[in-house]
Amino acid sequence: MRKKVTIVGAGNVGANCALRVAEKELADVVLVDVVEGVPQGKGLDLLQSGPVQGYDVLITGANDYEPTANSDVVVITAGFPRKPGMSRDDLLMANYEVVRTATEQAVKYSPNCILVIVTNPLDAMCQTAYMVSKFSKNRVVGMAGVLDTARFRTFIARELNVSVENVTAVVLGGHGDTMVPLVRLSNVSGIPLTELLDKATIDALVTRTQNGGAEIVKHLKTGSAYYAPSAATIEMVESILKDKKKVLPCCAYLEGEYGINGLFVGVPVKLGAMGIEQIYQIKLSDEEQALLNKSAGAVKELVAVIRSKM
Repeated sequence: MRKKVTIVGAGNVGANCALRVAEKELADVVLVDVVEGVPQGKGLDLLQSGPVQGYDVLITGANDYEPTANSDVVVITAGFPRKPGMSRDDLLMANYEVVRTATEQAVKYSPNCILVIVTNPLDAMCQTAYMVSKFSKNRVVGMAGVLDTARFRTFIARELNVSVENVTAVVLGGHGDTMVPLVRLSNVSGIPLTELLDKATIDALVTRTQNGGAEIVKHLKTGSAYYAPSAATIEMVESILKDKKKVLPCCAYLEGEYGINGLFVGVPVKLGAMGIEQIYQIKLSDEEQALLNKSAGAVKELVAVIRSKM
């Protein structure tokens, strides 16, 4: 029997997630959205791509959660997108309500699923899903670091004119402009980045990575990124469904790791059939730890607002 993935939110990110799941033949897909007709129409369109693309999975759309029953993974992308000049933090309360409702309904019909959160502000939305679902911490994971790392790797590869496949990078912290790209652990086929680029160039790449989402929003004007976010999300979903146990930078609930307690923050984790199966602790320099603490502090402020509303 095929696996089953529910994707909440049939907008650009959700629809592209559905397409990538189908193209990889990872699972049957249920696309859920509150707008009548949109998930049904997009689901049918994706289903009809199967004969051309060569995938055999069932893709359906729905406005309620009953068809999502017994999903293995539920991906929550629903929410309001960022607009030019809007920070992820501005989205907080509007998307809190969206994620709270989506989580309640998803876990009602799929009590054994793993939740993958994509909605921004990501770290706070993970906290929302965790508190509402009452799942164990390994079953709630956020998509942030895979995307941030992909952006950092892209910028490094373009700067050096090398294949992105040869670039390794690590990004920790919250999903926003306080994220912490770890330069000393970034390399090209094992060659340290610091031996290939000068400090000013590296600093510029770090800043561009931290503002990667805002740069795209500025170009699009009426929306935010969706191709790379969906690709990053499905790399995580694939690792869970296939029990690949990939080590990926994801938003995870920390209980003392990196000196952080009770918050979702981006760190390297092993993703397998049980969700987050291990959190890896990297020895950080004093400067790196201070940057991570600052990033976690920004997340803590948002979570405090959420807690006051619950």
